[in-house]
Amino acid sequence: MTIRRASELGRFLTVAEVAEILAVDVTVVDSLIRSGELPAIRVGQPSGPLRVETTQLDLWVEGQYAETRSSVGFEQGEFANVFELSGADAPARRLRAVD
Repeated sequence: MTIRRASELGRFLTVAEVAEILAVDVTVVDSLIRSGELPAIRVGQPSGPLRVETTQLDLWVEGQYAETRSSVGFEQGEFANVFELSGADAPARRLRAVD
């Protein structure tokens, strides 16, 4: 499998090309497209081949980076593990149901 440079890619990518770029299986890309998470178009007829515009792929990747930064930031935040901070895991302290 040869990965092509961005300058060698056209404006639109096939599902297989997107899968190669993301280093995932074609079925993953197909699922992303069908769920609407990754924008794509059909070329020609309503049942024509799917294509992903390179700019849309770039925007989607940037969104994934933002989501990851957000979730990692939350997990590393001051109150990320409230359960641990509550001391509920200590043997002497147990959480009780509220009456």
